[in-house]
Amino acid sequence: MSSPTSRRNSCRGVVRGSRASSECHVRRRGSNCSYFSSGAQPGDFSVRLSQPIFTITLRFLLAIDLWLSKRLGVCACEDSPCGSIRPLVRLVEFSGHVIPWLIGTVYTLLRGESVAEQEIMLNLALALILDLLLVRVVKTLVRRRMPAQNRSDILSTFFVERYSFPSGHATRAAMCARFLLAQLVDTASMWVLVVGWAALVSLSRLLLARHYVTDVCFGLAMGYCQYSLVERLWVTWDCLQDLLLMRLTERFNRAYDGLWLADWKH
Repeated sequence: MSSPTSRRNSCRGVVRGSRASSECHVRRRGSNCSYFSSGAQPGDFSVRLSQPIFTITLRFLLAIDLWLSKRLGVCACEDSPCGSIRPLVRLVEFSGHVIPWLIGTVYTLLRGESVAEQEIMLNLALALILDLLLVRVVKTLVRRRMPAQNRSDILSTFFVERYSFPSGHATRAAMCARFLLAQLVDTASMWVLVVGWAALVSLSRLLLARHYVTDVCFGLAMGYCQYSLVERLWVTWDCLQDLLLMRLTERFNRAYDGLWLADWKH
């Protein structure tokens, strides 16, 4: 049996606990009231609740992006599940590199047989330069690191890529494909060939684990929109000749004025 002293102590503990709980409830009510009295509105609660949901959704989408990119990188190295076809995939990747495109475009521009052909190649060269500049700017702003599975090759040692977003090959493939379809392709078979090439180049970036899925998707959309800008800034051959003639005339006039002033001083 318990003594009277222990009973009194237990009763005091119960009373103290009830007082503490009541004080806690009063503090909670006071904190809530003070929040509303400080000028906050009920709409602020919805904003605070929406931020965690947005963050969770963004993290969920990034997790899917990482998981899908890792699953698609089946040619990242020779030990990968499809490492035996890695040389073929790398060949497709090289077909979308900027170096062969610039060399081929400049060569066709210099050896062009007609003015129309030279005009198309001139604008293609300008489009490739524009693509390089825009991709470099976006990569510098975003600064997303490349996948950990990415393995450096001989070509990448000369053209080191630090950032991943967006995929330059994807932007170039989409822009060049739309450029060729609008300016040169006039048959259904060539249309299928050009579109298939652009899709394979973009897919090669994922198979080799060079980029994430979002890098390639954004690159395709960016390259598709870049041609619209190229079309608006289209440089005609007559305009180029007038510009070159104007610059040449200005230099000739400056040289003539310099010679005339030198003779006058003597």
